[in-house]
Amino acid sequence: MESVHELADRELLTRHAEGDDQAFAVLVRRHRERLWAVAVRIMADPEEASDALQDAFLSAFRAAGRFRGEAQVSTWLHRIVVNACHDRLRRRKVRPATPTEGETLDVMANDQDVRSGSTRDHASRTETQIVVRDALEDLPHDQRIALTLVDMLGYRVEEAAAILEVASGTIKSRCARGRSKLLPSLAHLRNPPPPQDVTSERGGVNPS
Repeated sequence: MESVHELADRELLTRHAEGDDQAFAVLVRRHRERLWAVAVRIMADPEEASDALQDAFLSAFRAAGRFRGEAQVSTWLHRIVVNACHDRLRRRKVRPATPTEGETLDVMANDQDVRSGSTRDHASRTETQIVVRDALEDLPHDQRIALTLVDMLGYRVEEAAAILEVASGTIKSRCARGRSKLLPSLAHLRNPPPPQDVTSERGGVNPS
């Protein structure tokens, strides 16, 4: 007999709906890491992300019997996580905390100038994280979520569209508008001013 650990996602969900007491746990272990990444990026707070993820798993556990197979199980789970995060943000009006190291909210992560921040000291990195976080918070909610999925987590436009149940063109438009609004706030991160030479009495470039 095929081991429950070897079953496809849809079969696991079906088994769970039929009363298998192991199937859902296997499904959770299989997708938890990726779903956690989504939750923590949206909530920007590990504790809030953990609570949202638990809400999502409970919802999925209860709704398994209503899954119609119109999307992949992984897409369905991602959608539930995004909705759980939305609900928690609406209820508590959470303002994301400063991301912990390893959870940097960096929508410009593919830009070489920003990635050079790895050579900066911790204080400088933290300041950059706060700037990016605040800039994201100023975006309309739909644009922020689209950018989170596409630019920060690396989902394809088509995948983000399936998760959010909108057209691919809508995701492209939201990302484009979001990036345009972010640019004025984050442009200085691309071209930081040259460091001041503190060895000179007057500052600036030491003529010697």
